[in-house]
Amino acid sequence: MEAATAVVPAPRHAPLFKGDGGFLGSAREFQGDPIRTFFKAYDACGDVARIEMPVAPYIVHILNHPDHLRRVLVDNQKAYGKGSRGYQRLRETLGNGLVTSDGDFWKRQRRIANPAFHHERIAHFSETMVRCAEETADGWVELVASGEPVDISREMMRLTLRVIGLTMLSTEVASAASVVGVALDDLLRVTIHRIKDIIVAPLAIPTPGNRRFLRARAALDQVVNGIIAERRRAGEGGKGAGDGAGPGAGKHDLLEMLMAARDPETGEGMTDVQLRDEAMTIFTAGHETTANAMSWTLYLLSLHPGTERLLREEIARVVGDRPPRLEDLPKLVLVDRVIKESMRLFPPVWGLERSVLEDDVVGGFEIPKGSWVFMSPYRIHRDARFWENPEGFDPDRFTPEAEAARHKGAYAPFSLGPRKCIGESFAMLEARLLLTTLLRRARLELVPGKKVVPEPTVTLRPKDGLWMRVRPPAAAV
Repeated sequence: MEAATAVVPAPRHAPLFKGDGGFLGSAREFQGDPIRTFFKAYDACGDVARIEMPVAPYIVHILNHPDHLRRVLVDNQKAYGKGSRGYQRLRETLGNGLVTSDGDFWKRQRRIANPAFHHERIAHFSETMVRCAEETADGWVELVASGEPVDISREMMRLTLRVIGLTMLSTEVASAASVVGVALDDLLRVTIHRIKDIIVAPLAIPTPGNRRFLRARAALDQVVNGIIAERRRAGEGGKGAGDGAGPGAGKHDLLEMLMAARDPETGEGMTDVQLRDEAMTIFTAGHETTANAMSWTLYLLSLHPGTERLLREEIARVVGDRPPRLEDLPKLVLVDRVIKESMRLFPPVWGLERSVLEDDVVGGFEIPKGSWVFMSPYRIHRDARFWENPEGFDPDRFTPEAEAARHKGAYAPFSLGPRKCIGESFAMLEARLLLTTLLRRARLELVPGKKVVPEPTVTLRPKDGLWMRVRPPAAAV
C-alpha cells in the first residue's frame, strides 16, 4: 500500500483591502496615512492584505507578521529587490549607496565597507560624540534660566549632524548648519512627496518642488564632493590618508576608512562616485535616524518619570560627575534597554518595501513577480501576539532572558538579514553616549498642551517638532 502524500493547498489571492472612500480608497489611504493603513489592513484582512493601485505595479501586498518579514528579508531575500518607487526616489537623493543599491553591486560595496563599521573601528569616535553632546548641553544653559521651550527634535538634528560631520568627514558641519541643515531637510521632505505621489514629474521638469530638490542636492554634493577631492589631493586616492602631510591626512574618520578600503576579492577600491553615494547615505541617514531615536527616547522618558529616575540613578552610579567613557557602556544596562524600547515604539525606519523579482508564496498567498510588498516594523513592534501590553513603555522587554524568548522577527528597527543596517553599531554607540551625557546635564519636560504626533516621512519624525523645557538635572531627583 502506497504511503499517503500530503496535499499542499494551492496558493490563492490575498484578501483585498478596500479601505474607505470607494474606488481606490485603499490606495489613497496608504498614500495619506501609511502607518494607520497597516493597522486597518490587518484588522480587515489579517496578516496578508492586497491593495490595488491605479499605476504600476498595480498590485502591492501589506505583510503584517514577523514570519513574513523574515521570509522577505532573510529566508527568501533573493526573490526581493529594491526596485520599488520608494527606492527609486531615494536613489535620486542618495545615489547608489548601500541603502539603495542591489544585487552584485551591493554585495561588492558591502564587502568594501564592512571593515569600516566594525565596532572596534568606530569605538574611537566615542570621545567626539560625548564632546558634541557636552557642548549641546552647554548651549542649553540660557534655556534653563529663561524657561523658554525649545524644539528638541531640531536640537537633536543639529547635534547628530555635527557628530556625523566630524566622524564621517572630520568637518565642523555645524559652521554651515544653516545651509547643510536646511538642505537636508528640504531634500528629505521633497523626497517623501516624490515617494508618496502617484504621478511624479521627472526632475528635468522645473516644478517648484523639483527646483527645491535640485538646489538642496547640489548644496550637499558641493560639501561632500569637495571633501572627497581634497582627500584625493592630500592622500593620493586614500592610500596615504592618515600618515601623510596636508589637510587630508591623519583624519581617521569614516571617509578615510572607505577611501582606504579594498574589496577583499578583487583588491579594488571605490570610485569617487561610489564614495559620494556612500558618504551621502551615511551623512543623511546616519544623522536623521539617530536624531529621531534620541527625540522619541527623550519624549518617552518625560512621560515616564519613574523610569527616568532609575536611569539617572544608574548614570550617577556608573559615571558620576564626569562625562561618560566608552568603558562605561557595559555597565549602563538601563540606558541600552531604554533606547531599544524607544525604537520599538517609534522605530526611525518605520516602513520597509521591496519589489518582487520572483513569484513567491507568503502565508499561503501568492505574491506575484512584478508586484511590491510593504512591511512596517512600527506595526509589528506593536502586535499584541508578540508583545505584552504593546502600547506600554517597558524597557525590561530587553533583558537578556526576554530577548532570547522573543520571536526572531518581532523586533527589526535596523531591518533583518543580509541587508541589516551596516551602521547599527555606530548608531547604538552614539545614542547611548548622547543620552547619558545629556541626562547627566539636564532634564527635559514636555510643554503642556503641545500634541506630539508621529509623522512618517523617510524616517519617523515628531510632526511639528517636539517642544520641551530644559530643567537642571537636580530637579529630577
